[in-house]
Amino acid sequence: MSKKSKCGCSETNVERGLSFSDIDENWKLALDPENIFWSALPRNNGDFSLPQNLIDLYKKELKHLDKEMHDFRFNEPLNCVYIDPTDRCNANCPYCYIPSKIRTHGTQMTWEQLDLTLSRIEDYFKDKKKQPVIVYHAAEPLMVKDLLFKSIKKYHKKMRFGIQTNSLLLEKEDVEFIKKYRVGIGISLDAATEADNNLSRVSRAGGGNYKKAIQALKWFEGYEGLNVICTVTKLNVTKLSQLVRFLHKKKVPMVLLNPVRLTQKRADKIKADDAEYAENLIKAVNTAMELTKKTKQQIVIGNFANVLLAIISPTARRMMCDISPCGGGRTFLTVTADGAMVPCGEFIGFKEFSGGNIFKTSIEKAMNSKPFKEIRSRMVEKIDECDVCDFRHICGSPCPAEMYARGNMYKKAVFCDLYKEVIKYAFKMIAEDNVQYLLRDDSLDQMVMEYKY
Repeated sequence: MSKKSKCGCSETNVERGLSFSDIDENWKLALDPENIFWSALPRNNGDFSLPQNLIDLYKKELKHLDKEMHDFRFNEPLNCVYIDPTDRCNANCPYCYIPSKIRTHGTQMTWEQLDLTLSRIEDYFKDKKKQPVIVYHAAEPLMVKDLLFKSIKKYHKKMRFGIQTNSLLLEKEDVEFIKKYRVGIGISLDAATEADNNLSRVSRAGGGNYKKAIQALKWFEGYEGLNVICTVTKLNVTKLSQLVRFLHKKKVPMVLLNPVRLTQKRADKIKADDAEYAENLIKAVNTAMELTKKTKQQIVIGNFANVLLAIISPTARRMMCDISPCGGGRTFLTVTADGAMVPCGEFIGFKEFSGGNIFKTSIEKAMNSKPFKEIRSRMVEKIDECDVCDFRHICGSPCPAEMYARGNMYKKAVFCDLYKEVIKYAFKMIAEDNVQYLLRDDSLDQMVMEYKY
């Protein structure tokens, strides 16, 4: 993938140095994979020659960046709890990571159980600097919306809330409540047309969620807390740009074009080819950028934006799946409807990864449990190919649950080739000074320049 240059850049480890590789025909990359110090260099400046002042800057920042990356990987605190208040769902999406039997016959929390869950979260965070983020997630949380809204009313001054929904049960009065309490809302939508969307977003009652999702987008028009989550499969991979244009017209500020997770075997049948996915994701990124430039109305592709952040401000990234160890059981955890605490929702169905039951024990106990420690011990340094990959701390080789389901948690990511292409394109966008069109304005506003060549 690259050739190494020792270039006298590290006096403490003679094997340590910058790695050189091609971004495209116009740009080359100098990168320290360990701490993501990088420089994009025009290819016409010689055969991977480095200016002396760049080498001097690297020497100056090396220890600082090493510490920053280490702290981000191993010392970031728990900050988000996903709560699955019900196992049940009124949809039957073919790629759902929750086993079908659980979605059909699973349990639901009572008010007393949900209140107890939130009170234990409140206790855990009482001495912490930041409020925890609570995301109602998993199957279809609005199947118990009365409990959700009651809990938000009670705890909204102590926690920040979000809801991920297929919108089948969403009503106008619900939207007003969500806006009033400034709750983040994620709407599931896989395509711009009803026929394409309903191939994957299937309702148990027949048809799909398209009409209700479009109605929800109209109700939430202009709401800053809105985002759309699209699961990319071979059913919709060629139509991502079409979806971006459609959502831009609906004034949606952010869409995530996430790969289908392969925790359940049935998802393998609809996995998109890596090369085809990369090509179409890049097209969608370009579409979003062109629309933002032309209209001054932003639409951001969230998962690509996170790759950009992983490069230009590694510790500012918000999605913790693409760092190693991943955020599961570290910066976030999931509480299931029966109270089980698992490192991540992808581990629902794997009882061996429960760190305890929040109805009976503490979050501290779960965080120190053997299953949580096992997930935190999965690092790219222990995975063949990842251990020498230049992009190991940009990609993180997700997802441990996905790989565990496939027989070996210590194998490289299923979507390895996709990640490499997308990361290279992210470097290209940075080199061409397009970051301002690809990140949310508030992300840029919060950044402070630490060093510059």
